[in-house]
Amino acid sequence: MIKYIGLYHFTISEPRYALVDGFSAETQCFLRDKTRSSEMLFMVLWLKGVKFTVTTVDMRKKPAELKDLAPGTNPPFLLYNGTLKTDFIKIEEFLEQTLAPPRYPHLSPLNKESFDVGADIFAKFSAFIKNNPNNTFHEKNLLREFKRLDDYLNSPLPEEIDHNSRENITVSKRKFLDGDRLTLADCNLLPKLHVIRVAAKKYCNFDIPAEFTGVWRYLQNAYEREEFKQTCPADIEIEKAYFTVANQRK
Repeated sequence: MIKYIGLYHFTISEPRYALVDGFSAETQCFLRDKTRSSEMLFMVLWLKGVKFTVTTVDMRKKPAELKDLAPGTNPPFLLYNGTLKTDFIKIEEFLEQTLAPPRYPHLSPLNKESFDVGADIFAKFSAFIKNNPNNTFHEKNLLREFKRLDDYLNSPLPEEIDHNSRENITVSKRKFLDGDRLTLADCNLLPKLHVIRVAAKKYCNFDIPAEFTGVWRYLQNAYEREEFKQTCPADIEIEKAYFTVANQRK
């Protein structure tokens, strides 16, 4: 398991897709430790099959390239051939466009709903863990988002329905959001679900209800994949990260 220490500094050299006027360009991606963004980008790079190096950096002794790079801006940010990108979505889009076929697989989902379905779940969790445990309002909001996700995971995608078959598929058996392969949608949602599962159980005694069979099928399939399992922070790291927030609940 990868332990998050200090600041992660990726250096990705790709001769085929990082050429500018015949010169090899270097891509550098800086990530803050113990964040979902670092896990998300680890997953993206792993799924792309990119060979990359990870160097831990002590933020108290910043390397020269960090001192003048994006002053006042917190990671993640990406430097590509002198061009700086500081928005996580832009970084993700860059990796998808630059690390492209035929050498690298596309990771974009086929269905837009696969990206949209879990968009609000982490915000609902954040409100839940910060507020009065005796107030059920925020828990109900979180459960509503889980129900929405569960409904989507259990509903067959258009690609699962064979209109020439007599078999009527009413419940999806797919492994992930957009089918049986991990996509960018999973890279965005799975780290959030992992944090929710660990932190909500530790500080709110909240378990994802067993009735949400689609969500549990999704998580179980994800934990069987090295790309997810090996990039998850340890439970204790998540618990430490939410200790102060959880103990300020009123």
